[in-house]
Amino acid sequence: MSLEVVTFGCRLNAVESEVIRREAGSAGVVDAVVINTCAVTGEAVKQARQTIRKIRRERPDAKIVVTGCAAQTDPKIFGEMAEVDHVLGNEEKLDAAHWAKLGVSEKIVVGDIMAVTETALHRIDSIAGHTRAFLQVQNGCDHRCTFCIIPFGRGNSRSAPIADVVEQARRLAENGYREIVLTGVDITSYAPGLGLLVKQILKHVPALERLRLSSIDSVEADADLLDALAEDARLMPHLHLSLQAGDDMILKRMKRRHSRADAIAFCNQVRRLRPEVAFGGDIIAGFPTETEAMFNRSLDLVDECGLTQLHVFPFSPRPGTPAARMPQVAGDIIKNRARCLREKGEAALRRHLDGEVGARRRVLTERGGIGRTPQFTPVRLHTPAEPGLMLDIAVTGHDGRQLLAA
Repeated sequence: MSLEVVTFGCRLNAVESEVIRREAGSAGVVDAVVINTCAVTGEAVKQARQTIRKIRRERPDAKIVVTGCAAQTDPKIFGEMAEVDHVLGNEEKLDAAHWAKLGVSEKIVVGDIMAVTETALHRIDSIAGHTRAFLQVQNGCDHRCTFCIIPFGRGNSRSAPIADVVEQARRLAENGYREIVLTGVDITSYAPGLGLLVKQILKHVPALERLRLSSIDSVEADADLLDALAEDARLMPHLHLSLQAGDDMILKRMKRRHSRADAIAFCNQVRRLRPEVAFGGDIIAGFPTETEAMFNRSLDLVDECGLTQLHVFPFSPRPGTPAARMPQVAGDIIKNRARCLREKGEAALRRHLDGEVGARRRVLTERGGIGRTPQFTPVRLHTPAEPGLMLDIAVTGHDGRQLLAA
């Protein structure tokens, strides 16, 4: 009579899946499978639907509850699936009262996420299956990028109080977590300032060995954040940037707030402050109206920003977004451009790995015989160690995807 939660998407969903386990469990929900969905791409929604059908075949008597961003933005598509018993919205999934009403409430219970004005910091003591702890500091987004459906799944931006975040960071460190990752939908919009929050955590949680940031919007990076990167080694030298494109016209059509020059200047500035920093980035391939020349500027941006890891997203129109109504790029062209970007990312990663050979690095061990350097580079350990240890290792080589350690 188990309660299983299947998580798609971001670190924030991983945090909320822990809250679901607690709240649904406290409400007495048993013999159920919860699908915590992602809505970033059409492919993510497709995978969720495939998973729902698979679970129904494997567990014909279990209750299937669908929640998360895709359930929030398009509850009808899941409500019409015969395999699904209940659909809960993103706010409802965190409330034990709604879990207690399963079976007596309507099949679809999805409220107006735009009416939510505060975010509660849900105190959790661990993240199942993860060596590092994810700490939610913010939710929602006030920006309206033309390709993005997520604000309609998460609502407007709202931030957890600094004191609550610091206290939760202290609890996690006391529970043995050596590294904490700050997460949210748009964490650089954190009020009253992400840099101030980072400094307060580092100051008031001296036992914490590593603090890491999830994806950031570089145009919102404040002076305090840059100062912390320069001054405190416990703030990890790895930033994943929400870049999306390298062409200024495409960036305008995406309604992004930075230019190509802004992205390059930011990377150069951070590298001066913290020379060992590594940058990752999100880039969309085949955004509507993107020409070959425009795409090539995205390819070139990988080198000009010195990126070492890419998350490549083949463009998929999300119903209800402005980009879905723009002139679309042909599917085969999108597929080819995504392939080219991935190859570019693989070459950039190999250059980074080449530069690490011979170095000594301190790694945090994970399951499966892997460790992570401060730059978040994976290291295959010569002798597997239990998760959650800090080890000093010598890098002896790499296999094109990860470092190898003695």
